[in-house]
Amino acid sequence: MSETKTTVILPIHKMDETIANYLTTAIKSIENQKVKPEELIIVVPKGLKVEITQPDFIKLTIVENEGKTDFCSQINLGVENVKTPYFSILEVDDEYSKIWFDNVVKYISAYDDVDVFLPIVLDVSPEGKFLHFTNEPVWAKEFSDKLGFLDNDALLNFPNFQLSGAVIKVEPFKAVGGLKPSVKLHFVYEFLLRMSYYDKAMMTIPKLGYRKVNMRPDSLFFNYYNEGDNRIDAVESRFWFNAARKECYFKQDREITFNRETSIIG
Repeated sequence: MSETKTTVILPIHKMDETIANYLTTAIKSIENQKVKPEELIIVVPKGLKVEITQPDFIKLTIVENEGKTDFCSQINLGVENVKTPYFSILEVDDEYSKIWFDNVVKYISAYDDVDVFLPIVLDVSPEGKFLHFTNEPVWAKEFSDKLGFLDNDALLNFPNFQLSGAVIKVEPFKAVGGLKPSVKLHFVYEFLLRMSYYDKAMMTIPKLGYRKVNMRPDSLFFNYYNEGDNRIDAVESRFWFNAARKECYFKQDREITFNRETSIIG
């Protein structure tokens, strides 16, 4: 089963007691898997100290990022260090469900031409209150051309899909250019559009595979919506949404500047 082996990439941007507690829970969710990944790669900014005991159930590698430390750049750097055919993204405050990787292995054996396997995501508040499910609409009748698969038409009509928890083939990810750090807010949407444009197959496994904490007070998206200079309002959000739809045709990332006066890409 070597062809189904997976590496988990976990990016960390800072370290404090709260993050350390989240990290323990996230790693525990890997340990609880019936079918365990081969390796855990934790990507940190250069010089950030992460005190963690080497797990006895998985190889642990800590990679220091000497360049940009945004989410996209850290994931891209993690992928450069992956030695398995597949990888998965685990955010520090999230958890895999116990059945996730066992189900992925079964689906890979049945759908070896699929490049991205998405989980059904249970979205909860920082207090643990249920908010909604994500990634499941592809199983609605006539939502996409092929039931369960995420295609371009589905993305154009319903852009809210989550990449964390997904199991992704390394080579197609690299071939289309990885995640784009220059696309703020809607970078996951842009990546999925790009994958569909380049005819990469994506499907959602109809099992609850991932638990995601939404809008944690110190998270990236919380800052986008709530914090001073980093806050993104409705005008800028629409700009980045349109940028995602335009940039998805190109594999290479490029610098994008938001101009409030014109709200155009330049």
